[in-house]
Amino acid sequence: MNVKSEVSDSSTSIEPMRWEKLICDLRLGMEEYHDGATHTRSDFQRDYDRLVFSSPFRRLQNKTQVFPLPGSIFVHNRLTHSLEVSTVGRSMATEVAIRLREKYKDNPDTLRVLDDFRDIVAAACLCHDLGNPPFGHSGEKTISAYFSEGKGERLISCLSAQEGSDFLNFEGNANSFRLLAHQFAGRRQGGMAMTYSTLASIVKYPYSSLHAGGKGKFGFFRSEEETFRKVAARLGIPELEPGRFARHPLVYIVEAADDICYQIMDLEDSHKLKIMSEAEVTDLFMSFFTPERQERSRRTLGRLDDPNERIAYLRSNVIGEMVVSCAEAFVENEERMLNGEYVGPLVSLIHPRLRDAYAGCSRTAWNRIYCAPEVVDIELGGDRIITYLMNTLMDAVLHPERNHSQLLLSIMPKQYDTRAETLYERIQSVLDHVSGMTDVYALNLYRKLNGHSLPAV
Repeated sequence: MNVKSEVSDSSTSIEPMRWEKLICDLRLGMEEYHDGATHTRSDFQRDYDRLVFSSPFRRLQNKTQVFPLPGSIFVHNRLTHSLEVSTVGRSMATEVAIRLREKYKDNPDTLRVLDDFRDIVAAACLCHDLGNPPFGHSGEKTISAYFSEGKGERLISCLSAQEGSDFLNFEGNANSFRLLAHQFAGRRQGGMAMTYSTLASIVKYPYSSLHAGGKGKFGFFRSEEETFRKVAARLGIPELEPGRFARHPLVYIVEAADDICYQIMDLEDSHKLKIMSEAEVTDLFMSFFTPERQERSRRTLGRLDDPNERIAYLRSNVIGEMVVSCAEAFVENEERMLNGEYVGPLVSLIHPRLRDAYAGCSRTAWNRIYCAPEVVDIELGGDRIITYLMNTLMDAVLHPERNHSQLLLSIMPKQYDTRAETLYERIQSVLDHVSGMTDVYALNLYRKLNGHSLPAV
């Protein structure tokens, strides 16, 4: 990430954000129905429940996290990962709220909203991966590559600079915001009508693709920029420069919960798949603890006969340590966050012992897990499938008059506007469809379109 995109200009004077404004239960697209009354469930709890029952969330069960979807051995998929991130995020937000009570004891307006932290973060964590395409993070790269080195390259010159940048840097985070906030055909205004605070809390990179930098990260497409501006204005989130905003502070908690879960849980999965030995994973997890804590842990491990249970025990203790330390780091840097300064990931601000242990896990995961044959195989297969689907469906959208195109368009969900007025929107209709596919659906459609799978006669 380039420095410009992550560090606010210290010479720019901005009004500090305030918790009583940042925590807002107004619903996108339903602002006129807001009554402010107290109900059995808060609107933030309703966000969480609404997500659990939604189709995009259910589809995560058939989307790859890191390892191929399970056969006889269960490993994490996007659904289980999101549930675990939500659990960790709720715990961390609760720890933060407890620590802030003393600071705001004489400010009843702020005290009143502290208890909402946990529900907002739990909902935001639940939906942080909704926009990710099939076949893991490599799916994002495949879609971007279609426009930078594939058949989609010729389309970029027909778009504005920001529109082209949106596709060249296709981003699951920006796609998550679109999935929640965009009014797809036949749907109500406001998309899933989430609360303003939940929407803002998933935008990890609060800037347009024009600020994406070398890593290609950004938070909203041009099509949703006005929506994000509306949310930011209502919550008092400042625009630091054209197209780039400060983070909502709760984003740091969502990010930390995600960082903890994918790093620690990937190591547990690697043990189950016998990519790493129990001794290797045990040593990595033990490095999070003090010598005294290590000794107590070893005594407990001696009473457990199942290797998976031993790793699970250590994993739970590691997460507990990380949650508390990240909460402390959040409180220590709260004022900087409210001032719109970027403070870096919370996992980089925790106790040095934990930070070093986490860095060791990251190095090992990169060297032993993310380059493992099982992971590379799914990325290779996914790249082939997504590229073919992009080529085929994009051709149909661009040339709808052809017979084959009409057949293809007839099977695309009607919520995607394949006949939109602008080229940008027609391209988005294909990306909406492909990114929403599960691994299994994408594979089956690939087979059908190649004539390798026909209905039984």
